[in-house]
Amino acid sequence: MGMTMTQKILACHAGLPAVRAGQLIQAKLDLVLGNDITSPVAINEFEAVGFSGVFDKSRIAMVMDHFTPNKDIKAATQCRQCRAFARKFDIEHYYDVGDMGIEHALLPEQGLVAPGEAVIGADSHTCTYGALGAFSTGVGSTDLGAAMAVGETWFKVPAAIQVVLTGKKRPFVSGKDVILTLIGKIGVDGALYQSLEFCGDGVGALTIYDRLTICNMAIEAGAKNGIFPVDDVTRAYVASRVNRPWTAFAPDDDAEYARTVELNLGEIDCMIAWPHLPENVHSAREGGDIAIDQIVIGSCTNGQLPDLAAAAGILKGRHLAKGVRGIVIPATQTIYRACMHQGYTDIFLDAGCIVSTPTCGPCLGGHMGCLTAGERCVSTTNRNFVGRMGHVDSEVYLASPAVAAASGVAGHLVHPEEVMNA
Repeated sequence: MGMTMTQKILACHAGLPAVRAGQLIQAKLDLVLGNDITSPVAINEFEAVGFSGVFDKSRIAMVMDHFTPNKDIKAATQCRQCRAFARKFDIEHYYDVGDMGIEHALLPEQGLVAPGEAVIGADSHTCTYGALGAFSTGVGSTDLGAAMAVGETWFKVPAAIQVVLTGKKRPFVSGKDVILTLIGKIGVDGALYQSLEFCGDGVGALTIYDRLTICNMAIEAGAKNGIFPVDDVTRAYVASRVNRPWTAFAPDDDAEYARTVELNLGEIDCMIAWPHLPENVHSAREGGDIAIDQIVIGSCTNGQLPDLAAAAGILKGRHLAKGVRGIVIPATQTIYRACMHQGYTDIFLDAGCIVSTPTCGPCLGGHMGCLTAGERCVSTTNRNFVGRMGHVDSEVYLASPAVAAASGVAGHLVHPEEVMNA
């Protein structure tokens, strides 16, 4: 029996000719990632075990993105511990205020991930990098601490779900709508500890940013990872970013899949995940009587330049409805600068939004946009659990940047067409 994309990458990194679903393996890692919340725990474990050095200072990344600029004394203390560790071991890829970004947008942008590589991070959305044809997944901070020292970790090889994409996207539809549709179809545990492996003619209709969003939210279906085949879209993205050799892995014709799911992109409309699970998916054409208090456009899921361009296209010449707060967060400094140069920042400000330095803040209810009891937010983030963005009696509606922007203008849940055609 042949292997899937993920299984081939894991076999290569384990030094084995083949692996099978359920097999336990020890695999070498190309990159190990921590952030300002998870790195301190990993550092504590690293020191408690007595490790005296890191496996490779060029293959560890530490990104201060969740509570930076530091929101309080605890956040400042955590970042100080990370800075001290990075200085002690001369970590090459340490990113702090002024040069940091939201980790899962920053690492691909900086060329730190390439096709065929194996990456772990102490953050559940590390699965984002499957968009580049890499195996990437989230781990606990203890595993991160050990991996920083030895450069490898163990995995149970996942089985895979084959997701066959056909057709082309309709206007206003993005990768966010695709992954929300998939999660709505299979459920938040529909891919539990399995690989979501995308294929089909429809793959070519998705931009690299669509794919990054889709893989980012693979974990919201319970998946171990999400992964796309390497094609011309992938190669164009990594060409100017990655200057080291890399290998593209394709599934065998006789690869075994636990199941196959088919999605016709042409049948997908703009979607919104209502509280309190990403699987509670509704058409954006529903919910016109649901008033909102806030929109958030950004995050590791939807803070890329095309995401902000989509929002700017809706907001240009328009203003947020009275009583609606708008928060826009470019995912990296590079994206922030591009927003200014392309005029998007002025559009957001004219529409009544604020534009923030890169941060994860509001996504996890940390800072820069927490909700109080009874408030509703349309957010381009990736989770809408109870209390995710603040008070347990608040509500988060997950949507694309276009839907979030349009809802901000309307003051309630709405499809972008309704605002653009008004």
